[in-house]
Amino acid sequence: MRIFAVLIILFFVSPARGDVLAQLRPGQSAVVIEVVDGDTVVLDHRVDGARQVRLVGLQAPKLPLGRAGFKEWPLAADSRSALMVLTLNQTVRLAFGGSPIDRHGRLLAHLFLKDGTWVQGKMLSSGMARVYTFADNRSLAPEMYRLENSARKSRVGIWSHPFYAVRAATPERLEALTGTFQIVEGIVVDAVHVKARTYLNFSRDWRTDFTASINGKSLRLFKGSNFNPLSLKGKSVRIRGWIKNRNGPMIDLTHPEQIEVISE
Repeated sequence: MRIFAVLIILFFVSPARGDVLAQLRPGQSAVVIEVVDGDTVVLDHRVDGARQVRLVGLQAPKLPLGRAGFKEWPLAADSRSALMVLTLNQTVRLAFGGSPIDRHGRLLAHLFLKDGTWVQGKMLSSGMARVYTFADNRSLAPEMYRLENSARKSRVGIWSHPFYAVRAATPERLEALTGTFQIVEGIVVDAVHVKARTYLNFSRDWRTDFTASINGKSLRLFKGSNFNPLSLKGKSVRIRGWIKNRNGPMIDLTHPEQIEVISE
């Protein structure tokens, strides 16, 4: 019944096509012979020296995969099933928008089926994953956010489960989520540059509030994207990243795509 339900979700969600492939560097094609989880597959032969592909731009619910003491995230098996329905025993074309390989030796690629279906787009639009970009892999972020937001509004897939809820920028609740990846939404009360770092504060008390922090190296990426984080003061934003505890809960921002401006 679980795989049947996943098939229904994928069938009725329109495929994310268009010119996304044109924005990427084309790679080779291969057949998917194994689906590890909702964002990782294994190919039938090596491409650029690797057979395992991490679907770049996505974070799917995590399975333990042999990690001792790791608690499976909700809907992780459903996410894996969705990716199996899409890709298992299918020929996929790889395409790259940033660094092509990660520190684990996995390819970092976007996948496309023979009919042009963008696999990342399908996983996002069916609510089987959320957007997860990196400073060296930021391609197609606007398209991916559009699909994620549509799925969240429709409360499909992971967006029907409180584990993946967008969190309010309330320090008392966020502190309990230290060490986890979260999407946090709120109004930037103040945006300041102190020494080599920029801070986005979500209340008047910077010592305890939720804060987003950008170091000097990362600020160069913001400048290169014509994105001035100081301009966010007074705006409603959505920020995603790993929660730390430093003068209250904090997310370190390494690239502008971690910020969505919701309203001016």
